[in-house]
Amino acid sequence: MCGIIGIVGTTEVASALYDGLTVLQHRGQDAAGIATVDGARLRLHKGNGLVRDVFGQSAMSGLRGRIGIGHCRYPTAGSEGSAEAQPFYVNSPYGIAFAHNGNLVNTDALRREMFQDDRRHINTDSDSEVLLNVLAHELQIQDRMALTPDHIFKAVAGVHARARGGYACIALLLGYGLIAFRDPNGIRPLVLGERVNGEGREYAVASESVALDILGFKRIRDVAPGEAVIITDDGQLHTRRCAEGAPHTPCIFEYVYLARPDSMIEDVSVYKARLRMGEKLAAKILRERPDHGIDAVIPIPDTARTAASALAGALGVPFREGFVKNRYIGRTFIMPGQGERVKSVRRKLNAIDLEFRKKNVLLVDDSIVRGTTSKQIIQMARDAGARNVYFASAAPPVRYPNVYGIDMPSASELVAAGHTEKEIERTIGADWLIYQDLKDLIWAVQDGNEELKQFDTSCFSGEYVTGLDRSYLEQIEMLRSDDAKAARRAG
Repeated sequence: MCGIIGIVGTTEVASALYDGLTVLQHRGQDAAGIATVDGARLRLHKGNGLVRDVFGQSAMSGLRGRIGIGHCRYPTAGSEGSAEAQPFYVNSPYGIAFAHNGNLVNTDALRREMFQDDRRHINTDSDSEVLLNVLAHELQIQDRMALTPDHIFKAVAGVHARARGGYACIALLLGYGLIAFRDPNGIRPLVLGERVNGEGREYAVASESVALDILGFKRIRDVAPGEAVIITDDGQLHTRRCAEGAPHTPCIFEYVYLARPDSMIEDVSVYKARLRMGEKLAAKILRERPDHGIDAVIPIPDTARTAASALAGALGVPFREGFVKNRYIGRTFIMPGQGERVKSVRRKLNAIDLEFRKKNVLLVDDSIVRGTTSKQIIQMARDAGARNVYFASAAPPVRYPNVYGIDMPSASELVAAGHTEKEIERTIGADWLIYQDLKDLIWAVQDGNEELKQFDTSCFSGEYVTGLDRSYLEQIEMLRSDDAKAARRAG
């Protein structure tokens, strides 16, 4: 899960890229970077940390140009070092800067192909650098004397033919313009927008529509699965589907947790989808526990607030804000290392005792992944005086790793893996636990756009739409565990 944005403007774009990244910051807190084209020169600045920390005044003043891309990163199976901050750059052919959101499932095979067949060296553990070099090679075998949109589309088709996984990518091609493309299944999101000013028409692509909103771009549409978008440096827009035949399966976890509620993804309002999740969860509670005895519904800030408010309304139970969030602590889910996540829960949330004292409270969260955060929050509610603490998840049990760009950890660290809901209930210390049914979650999203027939639900169902080798799951088990990440940071 990363945030990407690209702009072809009529004036300097660095400040707009910065602003766009700040509203995509929820997608990654590990590193950030911006690359711009200034005439024949690429200007690049990147580093570890939040967007506001990476870009000071001097860095911003050096990012000249009216075409650029930006990236905010969080690490998945790769290392967390500064060498993997994006955008990446290769100087042949033409000079290409590249940013990527997602994850490949055939990285090792591509890395071998790069070295043995394409004679390209990969310098990091990042699959983003692999994707960049695949794109560079596919461009290099085109007619370099007269590069046209058709050549670029053929190059992107070559990438799709070789790469497997979920990916949304943007690239600067020096002397030509901006390229954006999305995996053939449309797993990772990418949206296209435009705006008109006194100088002419400008275009932008971004992970979420909220980045376009904040910059005054009108959302045109989502980039289609397998589609490539080319925006030349003189502002001409070209689009083409470069891969056909794969089922359209957007990631359903974007609607559960990853995306901001004010975003539109696949013409579905994330906010409205979360309202429907709450309504469906309330209906399940009324079926299973009609005499629930709940005195208050309390969300775990911030993502669960929308679903919790709809759930409370459907149950006819008061909705209360029982936890106050420290806005200066990042998203616990994407913090590196279990130790940091555990410490951050107490730093991030503080209970309002009056909302818990002598009450039966239903805590609502967007999902339960490792279970350690849920356990701590339940204990906080008990410490604040709750009589009984019930817990509801707006998503089904997370039983399988996500391999398409979300750092849902190795299966051994997922609290639901291999366990019944009753066992999970005991593990997290809830008096009663209820999960959303997968069919209800699918309905909650699909009701916003009936053309969506399938979703990537792999972390809930274990069904991987691109297909997987068993050895790959064993590999990410070793790479993604907190112990493995701690060892890499220590080394």
